[in-house]
Amino acid sequence: MTAKSFASTEDTAEKKVSFDQIGSGLYAYTAEGDPNSGIIVGDDGVMVIDAQATPAMADDVIARVAKVTDKPIKYVLLTHYHAVRTHGASAYKGAEILASDTTRGLIAERGKQDMDSEIGRFPRLFRTVESIPGLTWPTVTFPDQISVWLGRREVRITHVGRGHTAGDVIAVVPDAGVVFSGDLVEYKSACYCGDAHFTDWPATLDNLAELQAVALVPGRGAALTTPEMVAEGIALTSDFIAMLYGSVSESVAKGRSLKDAFDFVRLAMDPKFKTFAIYEHCLPFNVVRAYDEARGIEWPVIWTAERDREMWAALQGEDLARADDGDDVAGVAAAAAGAAGRDRAGDVIAVDLAVGRGRGELVRLAIGVGRRRAALVAGRQAAVDAIAVAVIGDDEHAPFRLRGAGETDAQNGGESDQECTHDKARLLGGAPFGTDDKNASKIVKGRLTVSTPARRGLGGP
Repeated sequence: MTAKSFASTEDTAEKKVSFDQIGSGLYAYTAEGDPNSGIIVGDDGVMVIDAQATPAMADDVIARVAKVTDKPIKYVLLTHYHAVRTHGASAYKGAEILASDTTRGLIAERGKQDMDSEIGRFPRLFRTVESIPGLTWPTVTFPDQISVWLGRREVRITHVGRGHTAGDVIAVVPDAGVVFSGDLVEYKSACYCGDAHFTDWPATLDNLAELQAVALVPGRGAALTTPEMVAEGIALTSDFIAMLYGSVSESVAKGRSLKDAFDFVRLAMDPKFKTFAIYEHCLPFNVVRAYDEARGIEWPVIWTAERDREMWAALQGEDLARADDGDDVAGVAAAAAGAAGRDRAGDVIAVDLAVGRGRGELVRLAIGVGRRRAALVAGRQAAVDAIAVAVIGDDEHAPFRLRGAGETDAQNGGESDQECTHDKARLLGGAPFGTDDKNASKIVKGRLTVSTPARRGLGGP
């Protein structure tokens, strides 16, 4: 099976843009998980929160603002430095560009590398990259807080703590109780944590929650238009961060490799978060940063286009069944085919499986399925003729097969009286494979649910 496509390079479908009013003179520009912008209309002008990735994308924001007000866009606030947020700024002619002092410092330190990196990650968002005149530099900066007045309407811009980046700020409209959070909060979209400060982020979210906003525009995902939705969005973000960093911290404490830490994160997070927007894109970057921070690297390492690709190849692009595992894979495929009475190799899936969770062991298994295209996806139930299992890299034990619940020893060659029921077959992860030779030559027929997280599929011939 080929490696996962890099970042968002295969995300080519256009997103549906929504432009929703969330308060008096307050609007959310959202697009199905793409970066959001916010709009604040005051007495004498408009502020836009986050500029979009390119001037062409910013033009659509400007056009939608023009439909609700004829007041000029006087200010563009950059909630942080990432290119998908900042490089549309040149479209807002004559507007002041606001950012925190820290964000300006991050642009100076790593803005060019980030721009090159994000262009490679998000080709759809940067398809008009030639229109970007260069790095976006703020024209007004501030240490931690500034109030901007749009006539009588105050916009209070505040650094409530580090999280998504070191320089994150939020915009609060006190007269409406509405907050624009940038990427400190996401809603049903994965948090990108490649430049994060994990140990600070939970307290930052607590500070944000204390504002008791009645509505909130997150960095990605739909606008949160009630206090209940705001609480849900903050809680989902908090859970995402805590689960991710908790898993990686445990892996670091137990001396696991980066690759194994990544695999254990999947076991923890996939069930709850894998359907979130840009989850597959974000997860490798997130684990690398979490792994660094857990090992004491406080300041995020700069991402470059080259580093992006090297990391992706190591975590997402490597076949689990590597070349030196070929004998294991071939053996388990042949065992499954033989058990099913077939003369062609069966399909093989390779999985990373946590066995004995209290001990935190990671075992890599090859599972041969004696019926083509059966049970290739975790959670999928499919008809099977037989399965065989081998521990990858275990040269002491041949692949063993599992026998069906209703099958007698005589039907199975009389090799053992130990039975493996279909229910047990659904719990492949619970058996200490390779430790009990009495399991040899048992066959399971019927339907099998693969309950372990399939990492790689290797199609049989």
